[in-house]
Amino acid sequence: MMASRRVNFSTVILVLGLLFLYLPMVVLVVYSFNVSELVTVWAGFSPKWYAALFDDQQILSAVWTSLRVAFFSASMAVCLGTIAAFVMTRFGHFRGKTALSSMVTAPLVMPEVITGLSLLLLFVQMAQLIGWPTDRGMATIWIAHTTFCSAYVAVVVAARLREVDRSIEEAAMDLGSPPMKTFFAVTLPVISPALAAGWLLAFTLSLDDLVIASFVSGPGANTLPMVVFSSVRMGVSPKINALATLIILTVSLATFIAWYLMRRNENKRRTTLEADAQDAA
Repeated sequence: MMASRRVNFSTVILVLGLLFLYLPMVVLVVYSFNVSELVTVWAGFSPKWYAALFDDQQILSAVWTSLRVAFFSASMAVCLGTIAAFVMTRFGHFRGKTALSSMVTAPLVMPEVITGLSLLLLFVQMAQLIGWPTDRGMATIWIAHTTFCSAYVAVVVAARLREVDRSIEEAAMDLGSPPMKTFFAVTLPVISPALAAGWLLAFTLSLDDLVIASFVSGPGANTLPMVVFSSVRMGVSPKINALATLIILTVSLATFIAWYLMRRNENKRRTTLEADAQDAA
């Protein structure tokens, strides 16, 4: 009886937690098809706000800008974060290693307002000293996003590097493989899941950032969160509901595809191991 009550209580808590997380999204998706301009009053079904969304050049331009910034920021953050992770995990003790590790991970705990303000002051001083950047735009947003995204990538990759069996790399170098070839042929495939996870995390953080982008952007470059925030301040438009619904749909499809590929690879690996076991028997 006690076990049954425990299971029922756990189920209730799980259902309540899922409702708390996903019920607002369901309401948002439903009201994206509302014919009324008032987002809180249901007046009938209509997909007209999706057509209005695709006719809004400001939102479409912001989406394209955000996607480009997120892609380049995540790619550069993976390169810099991987280098920092190797320094923190593979290099022996050297003077300043603790300070370097603290500086690499500082953006994880630094308030975004402080980060954005410091980068704004940096760009202003650079413009006065060397004449660049002449104006703040996509390039400054890219640099700013790369700065704080690299810290997240470094933590993810460093955690994976600490678990890698060093004897495999040492065996490859003992057999005559140069260090660079060993990295690309042995180490890189092993840490590739961490690199992919770091890239996706950096892409999501860049795409979602509002505070830092508001500091380092100029009149000619507005990211999607900036456009959405400015429009919401003057009243929520049903077009924002339609945009949010499309984002939810895209993320759900990407998650499902990733889950399907991982499950297929896991089944293939299990089948291979079973076949090898039968051959050995």
